[in-house]
Amino acid sequence: MAGIARWLGRVPYISTWRAMQRYTDTRDADSPDELWCLEHPPVYTLGMNADPAHVLAAGAVPVVRIDRGGQVTYHGPGQLVVYPLVNLRRAGLGVRDLVTALESALIAVAAESGLEAVARRDAPGVYVAGRKLASIGLRIRRASSYHGLALNVAMDLEPFSRINPCGFEGLEVVDLARLGVKLDLPSAARRLVPQLWRTLRIGGDVQWGEAGDLGGAGAV
Repeated sequence: MAGIARWLGRVPYISTWRAMQRYTDTRDADSPDELWCLEHPPVYTLGMNADPAHVLAAGAVPVVRIDRGGQVTYHGPGQLVVYPLVNLRRAGLGVRDLVTALESALIAVAAESGLEAVARRDAPGVYVAGRKLASIGLRIRRASSYHGLALNVAMDLEPFSRINPCGFEGLEVVDLARLGVKLDLPSAARRLVPQLWRTLRIGGDVQWGEAGDLGGAGAV
């Protein structure tokens, strides 16, 4: 079954999260796998068991506790977020396989731009010269995945200095722009989506949806 990739633009965090939950809870064996490509307004998110002490100084940025694994991360304009809504049973993927697939796709996109990126077994995500370029956080429910990955493309990195990113004190964060790669978010999505279909072993088409497809409104 072919998957569907959608470009949703800038959408609020909470309504998008609720939409992922609805899709996961109502999908059946014939529902397509989807990749939702988007960006969020500024928000810090804490995983289910995250230590709030890793938020050092949130300031005016909202802090939302959500139902993924992992610690704290930041989402904001200029960051490409991709949510893979994948039936893992149908795809023949375990949780570790899914993480590896996401990391491998990100590493391939970095390599296309001449960057040597690597994954770390002890800290999911993708790194360039020790600096974190992309983060991964997932939830599995009803044998399907939601939440996903965040690739720093061209963004204000200052908010990362006000947290311990992914629970690691002093972890430096970087984006593609600071590494000499100039892309806008739709272009970054167009590079990443084919790599994700490949590593997830799912054939797919691209459908550029509208933000309203997800419902909801507001800044968070």
